[in-house]
Amino acid sequence: MKAIELEKNYNPEDFEDRIYREWMEGGCFKPAGDESKDPFVIVIPPPNVTGVLHMGHGLNNSLQDVLIRYYRMQQRPTLWVPGTDHAGIATQNVVERKLLKEGKNRHDLGREKFLEETWKVKEEHHSIITRQLMKIGASCDWSRERFTMDEGLSRAVREVFVTLYERDLLYKGEYLVNWCPSCGTALADDEVDHEEKNGKLYNIAYPLSDGSGEIVVATTRPETMFGDTAVAVHPEDERYKHLVGKTVDLPLTGRKIKIIADSYCKMDYGSGAVKMTPAHDPNDWEVGLRHDLERINVLNPDGTMNGNVPANIQGMDTKTARKQTLADLEAAGLLRGDKDLPHQVGHCYRCKTVVEPYMSKQWFVRMEPLAEKALAAWKRDEIRFYPKKWENTYARWLEGIRDWCISRQLWWGHRIPAWTCGDCGELTVSRDDLTACPRCGSGKVEQDPDVLDTWFSSWLWPFSTLGWPEKTADLDKFFATTALVTGYDIIFFWVARMIMSSLEFMGEVPFRDIYMTGLVRDAQGRKMSKSLGNGLDPLDIVAQFGADAMKFTLVYLSGQGEDIPVGMETFQIGSKFCNKIWNATRYILMNLEGREMVENPSLSTVDRWIYHRLNEAVAAMEKAFASYRFDEMGHIIYEYFWNDYCDWYVEASKLYLYSDDEAEKNRAVTVGLAVLEESLRLMHPFLSFLTEEIYQKLPNTRGKIITAPYPQFDGARENGALADNFVLLQDLVQKVRTLRSEFTIPPSKKIALAVRCDASLLDFFREAADLIASLVKADRVTFSVEEGDFSGAVTAVGKGFEAHALIRDLIDLDKEIDRMEKTVEKNRQLKAQTEKKLSNENFTSRAPADIIAKEKEKLEEFEQAIFKMEAYLKDLS
Repeated sequence: MKAIELEKNYNPEDFEDRIYREWMEGGCFKPAGDESKDPFVIVIPPPNVTGVLHMGHGLNNSLQDVLIRYYRMQQRPTLWVPGTDHAGIATQNVVERKLLKEGKNRHDLGREKFLEETWKVKEEHHSIITRQLMKIGASCDWSRERFTMDEGLSRAVREVFVTLYERDLLYKGEYLVNWCPSCGTALADDEVDHEEKNGKLYNIAYPLSDGSGEIVVATTRPETMFGDTAVAVHPEDERYKHLVGKTVDLPLTGRKIKIIADSYCKMDYGSGAVKMTPAHDPNDWEVGLRHDLERINVLNPDGTMNGNVPANIQGMDTKTARKQTLADLEAAGLLRGDKDLPHQVGHCYRCKTVVEPYMSKQWFVRMEPLAEKALAAWKRDEIRFYPKKWENTYARWLEGIRDWCISRQLWWGHRIPAWTCGDCGELTVSRDDLTACPRCGSGKVEQDPDVLDTWFSSWLWPFSTLGWPEKTADLDKFFATTALVTGYDIIFFWVARMIMSSLEFMGEVPFRDIYMTGLVRDAQGRKMSKSLGNGLDPLDIVAQFGADAMKFTLVYLSGQGEDIPVGMETFQIGSKFCNKIWNATRYILMNLEGREMVENPSLSTVDRWIYHRLNEAVAAMEKAFASYRFDEMGHIIYEYFWNDYCDWYVEASKLYLYSDDEAEKNRAVTVGLAVLEESLRLMHPFLSFLTEEIYQKLPNTRGKIITAPYPQFDGARENGALADNFVLLQDLVQKVRTLRSEFTIPPSKKIALAVRCDASLLDFFREAADLIASLVKADRVTFSVEEGDFSGAVTAVGKGFEAHALIRDLIDLDKEIDRMEKTVEKNRQLKAQTEKKLSNENFTSRAPADIIAKEKEKLEEFEQAIFKMEAYLKDLS
């Protein structure tokens, strides 16, 4: 064989793009494998089509890629379905901001032209997202890529809407919704982010209409009082019982409203009397239903005050209206003071505008019947969350679920398939577009102008992407999918809803396993955000360190249920590991010159040991994948390859590769290449580009590693006794190396070593004598169970052995004795200082426990140093 020359330095940019093209051209991402095995299927959480990859995507897609590559190598038919989400509000906002810069708005263009512009933006951004996913190495089957507004998914959306309507699980009704004045649309409860804000609780006097006095109400939102239709008190509140049934004059309006009794009121909150504004508060809405109260809306869709308020307040935004209302109440002598009150304020999850409770006609899904099925599926153990704690969150949300508002006052999205007849008023929900009223035949039918919530298409993602409602081969083969990897922040938005829709339309859960990732935070533990400017771009990480370094680092740090703090320097974990693999491989391949492969080579002690350790890594990996312990997976391959393979096996191989025996060299190269090849397959899911680049250069491989079989546990390789003995060999070598280091004996100087060991170790150590000599740089090693004359030798003691190094002739004896005596004296002084500190009650009673523990550790270190140096002095004297 010829030596194979790897570049001196690991340079991922030299080969990552090329290898990805080869995978694509080779169809490596398409499902193949053993048809008798169950498929392994993941649908990607579709990123917003107008977005770019952030670190959350980097983490999520790295973990999915690890799973996909592992099960692909397990020869299971493996499919990872990619796709993007049309992201209704987010995408429309992008286009509207673009128009605003041109001095236009969507109404200037009209709906059709606006949608044309939006599709253009979608196409531009879509190509960015897909390129980014390819750059980080995502091995998706791009031939099956989907978009939530493509033709097939649009048909699925319409089919679900109509079917739910037919099953009386979907309705249109007037209700109080969360309204974003900026986006001009309703929001589902889950789309409202609540933040605590410092507000005030205002006390306002409502005069009794009969002139007998007043009742004081407490409110945080005085500007909504113009929509009041009652004042409520608790039925058992003795202060107000005599007033129930009377009327008050609503300040600043001239209207009279009733005083009612309802147990919703809290006697100890404010004055105990509450203004009822059914059109602008969800609790008041419920009270209003019980008492048949009128609903008066005081807001325009843009969040300004409408014609139902006094003329001087009309057209104001709510903040300005509040100031004016308070000023008018003060002038009327009806303000009775205020107090500070921190309270939760809802904000739009997209634009962060304060959300207003707003009365309007919207479309809703009846969620309770769907939630009952989803809850029952969890109780039957049909779905499992990793980590398990998220199951409680899932269950609590389903148990307290409210109907889902699915209509949005936008133009970009799936338009609601409902038509109203202009002549007879008939509302028709249809799978096909209507041109005439099915009831009266009139051609004056108008489609609902609203679109569906983005999540209404993505809740169908696990089965719509596979062809539903058509009965496709993919749907038959790959549904239900296997696992979902997603962030915990969309457990309500998406995860629970997918389970509900799949149970309703497919009769089974959409996936078995649900892995909830943590958040990627900055190095200080803060959430990454634009406002803080602390975000990291995955592509910047790839440019600096390579895609493998990014993926491996994120996997290595992904403790289940834990957030991941990272800075750019964190990715050196993966980068250094990649360099280690590259350099170890480079060393092996440089030693192939003139070598020949051997059939059925015999195995040396270290060969049998490395196969045992590789076997243990394979077994541990199987357990880690079964329980989604990603950080354990990273540590398994790191510890195996860095510690076992590089630090011990490669070092040990030098004994055989530099032998004068040509046959021994051929044997060592053959086994070494076999171990390297299998080690690369073990690591491929985590270091995909690097392992592929090396794998294709090996003389003992064919094809691509991406489709090669994953290593399997082999009972014949298990050798516990050898492993136990090798641990002792490692201890012996490390102790002798430490001894050499302490006496600064260079590697070029060979030592003589006499080892007295237990009888149970004698044969093993003698068999490994040449290996031990090579590793400790000794020209002579002897082993015995008998006591001997080791005078003048320096001793290192371990479990089952004493290693006596004959080094007197290799060192400046007087100089070393002087150095050690000074070291002993220095450590005695440090020990005395530490003992004094630990005996000081003033210190031990005040110092934190961790500081005291560190002092005790230091004391132990000083004692050990003294003991070791005194032993060396005794040996050398």
